Formats: sequence, structure tokens, C-alpha cells
Amino acid sequence: MKKIQIPYQLKQWSALLRWNKPSGRLILLIPAGWALWLTPSAPPETELLSLIILGGLAISAAGCIANDLWDKNIDKEVNRTAERPLAKGSVKNSTAFFLLLFFLSLSLFVVLSLPMHSRGLCLRLAILALPPILLYPSAKRWFPYPQAILAICWGFSVLIPWGASEANLNGGTPLLGCWLATLFWTFGFDTVYAIADKDDDQKLGLKSSVLSLGENIKWIVPITYAIACASLANAAYFAGIRFIFWPIWIIATAGMQREAYLINNNKLKKGGHGKHFKNQVKLGSLLFLGLILGQIR
Repeated sequence: MKKIQIPYQLKQWSALLRWNKPSGRLILLIPAGWALWLTPSAPPETELLSLIILGGLAISAAGCIANDLWDKNIDKEVNRTAERPLAKGSVKNSTAFFLLLFFLSLSLFVVLSLPMHSRGLCLRLAILALPPILLYPSAKRWFPYPQAILAICWGFSVLIPWGASEANLNGGTPLLGCWLATLFWTFGFDTVYAIADKDDDQKLGLKSSVLSLGENIKWIVPITYAIACASLANAAYFAGIRFIFWPIWIIATAGMQREAYLINNNKLKKGGHGKHFKNQVKLGSLLFLGLILGQIR
């Protein structure tokens, strides 16, 4: 069977959008899934679920492009990012700007396609989300904890799906718990991911939570994962999620602590920080599966 040859430029566009690395797209959609299966209206209708997935992919693509436009000169100096399309010049700036506008427009289209009763709320939330999404890539230049700003961006992946489903943010403990779980989980896994760039960031005078926390990272990361799991458990309890969720929650919680243990005891092999990120996708997905099963009546 003849192998299909993908045109070089399409490969470069895919790399710019990070579609060649699906873990980063899934890790944004997971909190959206948590939110949709914790709402009083859970499980969501297929049409709403499809719109949330499309919107998540679109805004994630826009965020990646904005990141690379901000950082194309810095990326050239960092081992992990030196081969990104804008850094090596395989995609033009004008093309990147066009794609950025296209995916922002697609995101707006998705919001305007949401049910009429929730459209206004979601549009306001999307407008509030846009500044941190576009400014986050610059945060490493001026803020000691840029991973906290990313966590705020990720928090909208809970608020917008919830608002789309319920037409309000009166979710009480389930919504608050899901939102807090997302903030702390995101800060934890992105801090670990930033360890790979620690030396380059220090050399270039950039900021990150890894550099700001120093040795404290050894206890901060497991605590953020513990708070995330406790917050999601609280959300699930008050949302009335059935018993089957809890054994799954125990496994996922233990898995996150194991991942933190490997970091703290220098047991990660070369490239292990990327593996940690992928394992968080698996553990977050496991929690999502638990919520889905817990909603089956």
C-alpha cells in the first residue's frame, strides 16, 4: 500500500498549530469534559459537546500561534523549541497572522453557534478569556509565575462549557471545585513541563515558576496535584456522582502523586518532563472517564 505523502507546508502548519502533538490539545479539552459531566444537565447533548470540542481546538490553535509569534526570536535560542516553524522560518509571519485571525474567527463562530439562552454569557466569557490567552506568551518576560497565567486561561475551559450548558455560573460547589481543580492541575503540570527549559530560560533572562520556586518545587507540585484532586472530588460529591467514580479517583490521585515523586527523586529519564505531561493527559482522562461512568443512571 502506497504511503500518502503530506505536503511539506501542511506539515509546517500542523507543527505551528501543535496538531502534531495531540497531548497538548487533549489536556485543554479534559477540564471542559469535567465541567460538562458535573453540570446538573449532564450528560451534554451531542451538538453542544461537538461545539465545545471544536471551540477548544480552535482557541488552542490560536494560542499556539500567538505564543510562537511572541517567541520566535527566543525559540531560536532554546533547544526544545529551535525547530518550531516560525523560529526556523519555514512559515512566514504573514501566514501565521492569517491563521491566527482564522482560528480566532472560528472560535467566535463556535460561540455564536451555542444555544441562544447561553450565547450572551459565553460571548462575555470568551471576551474575558482573550486577553490572558494572547498575553500569556509574553508573561515569561515580566511575571515570575507565567504558569499561573496559563492556569487562568485553562480555567475558562471550565467556565465556558458550564455556561454553555446551564446559561449561568450558579454552579455552587461543583463548578467551584472543577474550576479550582483545573487551576491547580494546570499550574502543576506546566511547572513540571517548564523544567526542561530551566537552563535556557535562566540564560536568556526569562521567568518561570520553576526558577521562582527553586527547591520549593519539590513540595509545591505534589500539593497542587493534591488540591486539584481534592477539589474535583468535592465537586463530584456535591454533583451527586455515583460510587463508581471513587475507585477511579483514588487511582488517578495516586498516579499524580507518583508522578510528583519521580520528579522529586530525580527518577525521570531524559525527556521525562514531556512524558510527565503525557501521563497527566492519561490521568486527567481517567478522571473524566470516572465522571462519565458516575453519571450513568
